[in-house]
Amino acid sequence: MAALEVRDITSGYGEVQILWGVSLKLEPGKLTALVGSNGSGKTTMLRTIMGQLRAWQGQVTFQGQDITRLPSYQRASEGLVLVPEGRQLFTDMTVQENLEMGAFAPRPQPQMRRNMERVFALFPRLAERRSQKAGTLSGGEQQMVAVGRGLMAEPRILMIDELSLGLSPRLTLDLFESLRRLKNEGQTILLVEQNVAMAMAVGDYAYVMAEGRVKMEGHARDLLHNEEIRAAYLGV
Repeated sequence: MAALEVRDITSGYGEVQILWGVSLKLEPGKLTALVGSNGSGKTTMLRTIMGQLRAWQGQVTFQGQDITRLPSYQRASEGLVLVPEGRQLFTDMTVQENLEMGAFAPRPQPQMRRNMERVFALFPRLAERRSQKAGTLSGGEQQMVAVGRGLMAEPRILMIDELSLGLSPRLTLDLFESLRRLKNEGQTILLVEQNVAMAMAVGDYAYVMAEGRVKMEGHARDLLHNEEIRAAYLGV
C-alpha cells in the first residue's frame, strides 16, 4: 500500500487554478522528489496535500485513508508533516524550544526526549547551539532546526519544501546527506527542490512538474540523465 496517494488533484488560489489533474504516489521508506522550475506548482501541491489549500477536485489518500476533506491540523496529528519553505522558526526562542514546538501534538509528546536525541545525532551542530536563539543562527543551521522540528513530530511522511534555498554548496551537501541518512532509516520523504541534481541523486523516484501538471515521472537518476527531460523541464 502506498504511504500517500494523490489522484487527479486540481487546486489554486481564489479563482486562479494552479494544479490541473496532478497525481502522484509515495512508497513507504522511499524519498520521492518533486522537481520543476519556479511557478510549476510544486509548493501548491504540498500545500494541497497538507490541507492548507482546499482540493477543488480529486482525492488525497494517506495510509489507505481518504483525507481529502480533513483539516490540516488533523493531518499533522496523524503524522503528515511539512517543513515549509523559508523555515518559519520562532526566532526569539532557543533551538531547543523550537524543536520542542514540533512535539506539541499529543502523539509525539511521550517520545520527545528520544526524538530530541535523534535530532541532535543527525545535526550535532544543533546540540552545540541548543540554548542559542534561533534568529542568531546561520541560514543552514536554521534549516537544520526546521527539519529537526519536523522530525520531533514523529512524521510518518516528512514533506520538505526547498531544502537548499539560499544555502552554500557545503551546507547543501550536509543537508542532503542528512536526508540520505533519514531515508536509510526508513523515513518516507517527499522533497520539493530546485537543486535538481541533488534531489535526483538522493531520490528514489521523481515527478517533474511544469505548468501545474506532472509532465514526466520515473526513477530519479533515469530522469536526470535523460537529455530531453533535462532541457525541456529541468533547465539543466
